[in-house]
Parts: sequence; C-alpha cells; structure tokens
Amino acid sequence: MAKNKALNVIRREKYKRKFTTHAAHLLGSEWTSMPALDHYFSEKEIADDQLRMMFTCCHPAISSDAQVALVLKTLCGFSIPEIARAFLSSEDTVNKRLVRARQKIREADIPFEMPGGECLEARTAAVAQVIYLLFNEGYSASTGDDLIRYELCEEAIRLAEMMAAHPAIEEKTDIYALLALMLFNASRFHSRVDAEGNILPMSEQDRTKWNKDLIRKGFSYIGKDPLPGKISVYHILAAISAHHSSAPDFASTDWSSILLLYDSLVEIDPSPIVRLNRAIALAKVKGPQAALDELAKIRQHDALQSYYLFHATEGEFYMEMRCFEAAARCIESAICLAPLKTERQLLEKKLEACRRQLV
Repeated sequence: MAKNKALNVIRREKYKRKFTTHAAHLLGSEWTSMPALDHYFSEKEIADDQLRMMFTCCHPAISSDAQVALVLKTLCGFSIPEIARAFLSSEDTVNKRLVRARQKIREADIPFEMPGGECLEARTAAVAQVIYLLFNEGYSASTGDDLIRYELCEEAIRLAEMMAAHPAIEEKTDIYALLALMLFNASRFHSRVDAEGNILPMSEQDRTKWNKDLIRKGFSYIGKDPLPGKISVYHILAAISAHHSSAPDFASTDWSSILLLYDSLVEIDPSPIVRLNRAIALAKVKGPQAALDELAKIRQHDALQSYYLFHATEGEFYMEMRCFEAAARCIESAICLAPLKTERQLLEKKLEACRRQLV
C-alpha cells in the first residue's frame, strides 16, 4: 500500500521526470536497488513526497481555487464531480481550473519542492484548505451509497498530523485548530447512522458512542493558544464543535455561545454556507422565524440553488412553525437535489410527517 502510494507520487506529474529518472537508475542495479527501495519507500520519504506535492500545487503562480482543485484531483484522487461539490461550483468550471493550473506548472517550470521562509507560511494556508475539503468530502460524501467515507477522513487527519510534526513548518496554529476540528467531528462517526444505515441528526445520536479519546485529543490541540491576531476560521469552527462535543446531551448545548462564534465567523468568512449554518444556531436562540428571515437574505445566491441542505433547513424551520405546506415544498426540493440515498430517505420521512399534518 505504502509503496503504491509512493510510486503514484513519483510518476504522477511531468515536472517530476528528473526525480523519476534518478529513481529508475538506482533501481536498475542490484547493488543499489535495496538501499534505493529503503529510501524511496520509507515512511519519511513518502510523507515528504506528499508534502512536496501539496506545496508544489499550492504555488502562488496558481490561483487559490485552482490550487485546491489540483491537489484534490492529483494527490487525493477526487473526481471532477466531487471537487465541484466541494466548491459549490460546476464541473466545467473545475475542469477549466485544472487545465489552467497544469498549464501554469509547465510554463513556469514550478519545481517539485517545499518552499522556505515566508513562502512556506503563505502556502500552508492553501494546503490546510485542501485537507479541510478532503475531510468534508469524507464526512458527508457526495457520491456512493455511504454517508461517511472513512478513508478520506483518516487521510485528511493523517496529512494534518504530518504537517503538525514537520520541523520546517514553524507556524502551526491553524494546523492545530484544523486537527481539533476534524477530531471532534470524527469522534461522532459511529453515532451518525443507525443499524440500518439511516442518518441520525445530532439531536437523536447516542452520545455514549462518541469517541472520548478523539474528543480528548481534539481538546489537546485546541488548547494550543493561537498567536495574537492569528484567529482563523479553523479556530472558530473547532470552538463550535468543542461546544457540541462537551455538551452531555442535545438539550444542554450552549447555542448562545455557538451563535456568538458564528457571528465572529461571518466577519471572516461571509460565505452562504457559513450564513446558512449560522441560521441554524439563530433558530435555537431566537426561533425559526428569525432564522427564515436570515435565509431570505441569501436565498438568491447561485451556490445555494442546487444545495439540498439549504432547502432542507428551510423546510425544518417551517415545520417548527407548523407551516407544513411550505415545509413540504422545501423538502420536496431538497429530495430532488440530495446526492445520497440515505439523505433522501431521511428527507422522505420528514415529507411524510408534513403530509400527515395536512390531511
């Protein structure tokens, strides 16, 4: 497995031909083949190659969106539809980004190496975003029959831990926060679906199944104080997840503190997805009508038109207000857009509940 990964890294892009040629020369001699294998297939070399690949793809000559798409496609093996979902973008747009990124690598003759100094710190943010998107795709898959793709989440955590341990990367507060966030979320894996594979919302999850070791490890990372002025999206998201992880039951969740954290997050990242998630916390604090008013402000955003969770969330708020006809319309839209069978099954149960109220 490790050797296959290493060979894929060695062979993947044209800008590594010199490295591949050197490896082939060493492997061609019985006197040098075993030392070469030990070197190229060592855990350290595999890790270093993966980091070099990620930092190469995140060169500043490549646009930020294209950087992330290139790493997800080239190193992580994402399909075009998966990348498009991660960006809330079209497959055609993603494909064009990839073509331009590969062309830029060829034209600029970008070296296959990790940068140093300020260049390393600047590119670390892009690499962290890649890891976060990789985890998100695993946490809520966009294709297949399974809600969770455990191997993607494990790979994201492994890459982040690799970065946290690398001596060349000195500024690691974002990486620590990202690790905390992923570990908190991963701790709930085995409570997110029931025995039949049906999705369980957090309010229905058995918290005795939450992995306490992962939660403790998450708190150990979030406890590493960020530098002044270095609070990032990951710090806020990890703090939100920490509130969920520390609540003994759903009713005890500190929604007021979570809403305040979302208020801070919107100042850094006013994206429609962040504002949608903030509306959920707002509904818990100020009621569903206040949340619906907020959704009305972002309804026309292009990224949300085909995002099933927007319609599902809106339907949930209408259900809380006992406006079942409006709720049914929203949930029907969400069912048409939901990518997974398990997601559609959960929505169909809610739609059935609405229809019973309308009889």
